[in-house]
Amino acid sequence: MKHLYWQIYLGLVVSLLLLTILAGVVWVALPATPRDTRLLDGVGSIVADRLPAADRPVEELETALERLSEQLPADLSVFDAEGTRLASTGTPLPPPQRDQVSGWTVSRGVGPTVMLKLPDGRFLAARHAQSSRHRPLGGLLALGGVAAAIVLGAYPVVRRITRRLERLQERVDELGGGDLAARVHVEGNDEVASLAASFNRAAERIERLVNAQRGVLAGASHELRTPLTRMRVAVELMKDERPELRERITRDIQELDELIGELLLASRLDTVLSVDELSREDVDLLALAAEEAARTGAEVGGESLRIRGEPRLLRRLIRNLLENAKRYAGDDGVRVDVGRSVDGKVRLRVIDSGPGVPAEERERIFEPFYRPPGERGHAETGVGLGLALVRQIAERHGGSVRCLPAEGDGSCFEVILAPSPPDKSKS
Repeated sequence: MKHLYWQIYLGLVVSLLLLTILAGVVWVALPATPRDTRLLDGVGSIVADRLPAADRPVEELETALERLSEQLPADLSVFDAEGTRLASTGTPLPPPQRDQVSGWTVSRGVGPTVMLKLPDGRFLAARHAQSSRHRPLGGLLALGGVAAAIVLGAYPVVRRITRRLERLQERVDELGGGDLAARVHVEGNDEVASLAASFNRAAERIERLVNAQRGVLAGASHELRTPLTRMRVAVELMKDERPELRERITRDIQELDELIGELLLASRLDTVLSVDELSREDVDLLALAAEEAARTGAEVGGESLRIRGEPRLLRRLIRNLLENAKRYAGDDGVRVDVGRSVDGKVRLRVIDSGPGVPAEERERIFEPFYRPPGERGHAETGVGLGLALVRQIAERHGGSVRCLPAEGDGSCFEVILAPSPPDKSKS
């Protein structure tokens, strides 16, 4: 946005400055109109009365020019009809051009000079006496004044446009970050205001659709709990009848129960933007990992590091990673390591000795309901939400997760989390 602001601002300022300079050049360069010529010829007649006649000595002409320059004041030069300088006072001025008439001329190093054609055919060239000394500085000061006026005048106009665009960008970023209530105040009645109104309408529609989806998901998940409970009771009443069928139904019910639990958790996490909206407390990540690893028999090692977060969600993150590792590596070959990353953050690694994850699948496995090719339709591969929840929980705690290749065979799931801030009361 700052780039756009400077582009608009500098473009407007440069355009106005060029227009000012061009207007000045045109004003000086344009030839005198017939009306201006008649006026200057009249002035030439008046000046001619103050000068001696053409047949008088040059000394008289020079004396008359000096008296005239003191009254004006100006640099003056008198030329005959052929352009020969007869007398001058101050800085000598260039001769008239061929077929010169009364009017303005511009010569290099001299600047604008008025040329008066006298009734006897002679020419009087006049220029302000201070032009030769102060014209560059005066011109620069004048141009600087014009530039300052343009800069100061253009600033509020451009800033008003870009400020509204900046606010719109902030609301777009908030909406993209998950704040569905983000709206922008509509100002004015131009294209920017129309864009802001369109954004508000789109954001409102997105909020309604997402809230409706969350409501349906949460409602359906809760409603499914009741029939699942009845099915579980019915299976218990089957006792020893058809044990293989009972075992399969029990496994299916457990899978459905896990799916509902993960759907409910995913629905809850969708409404949470950061760890600031969670019930936070200091958690010893190594101790939490040891408790969860005891359920699966995984090895645990590393440092005792504390982070700030919600224990239940962090426990679910570790449990999903351990269950995923166990699913592919079995009871052996799974280990957990807690330590610090290169930048000083807390690092949790769950490493297994399974077949590993192909490089092209390491990002997609964190998508909801995604299963690698060849594993779709198998209950033992899970419902496809475990790793997606791991990423959601990590991001809600201001962290990240990625899948890396382990040494040899297997995979390494690495979670990076921010450490707890130091306790100031102990310092």
